[in-house]
Amino acid sequence: MAERRFTLAARTGAAFALRKGERLRVINSHGTQVVDTWAFASPGAFASPGAFASPGAFASSGEYLSLEHCREVLQKLFFETGDLLLTNLYRPILTVTQDTSPGRHDTLIAACSRLMYERAGRGPDHANCADNLAGALAAHGLRPAVTPSPWNLFMQAPVEPGGHIDFVRPLAKPGDYVELRAEMDCLLAFSACPDDVYPTNGGDGTPRDVEIHLI
Repeated sequence: MAERRFTLAARTGAAFALRKGERLRVINSHGTQVVDTWAFASPGAFASPGAFASPGAFASSGEYLSLEHCREVLQKLFFETGDLLLTNLYRPILTVTQDTSPGRHDTLIAACSRLMYERAGRGPDHANCADNLAGALAAHGLRPAVTPSPWNLFMQAPVEPGGHIDFVRPLAKPGDYVELRAEMDCLLAFSACPDDVYPTNGGDGTPRDVEIHLI
């Protein structure tokens, strides 16, 4: 596959179909942006590059990157270069092939949602990762039955002594990236997180764009 580059604008989402063996890089252009990340198994062959053959079949397949299963099998909270990531059916779906950032990408915090922002006093129309995921999948003719827990690339939510979870500024530098290899035909979805409540996007509550490279 020839390299393709996309800019994922701040506060928006997008999804990309990968065949087994293809790779994708998520590049933190500004070094301060959190990127919620999901992967969903494809139940069949692709009709063409970047598209699923049977859009309706995908929505009912129910197989996706499961952080719970990854944490169990890998026996750690943070995934690193070389780690094989699993679905909720214990099948390999992604391998982390490169990570130039300081790592420790959060695996615990749910995707932000309309309800989260309403609870924080931001109002019902705030852009959010849950809706971004739904929109990204809808662009492929798909509808998720649930919003799985995202792998929050570049997000720093360290677990402190005593079990307290903190929210701190990303440690990534401009240009840092995470590279993933598909271990099955799958759809990868991303949201350039719109969060302006917690200090997770640059510490100043300003969401920014990121780059997605299919290589």
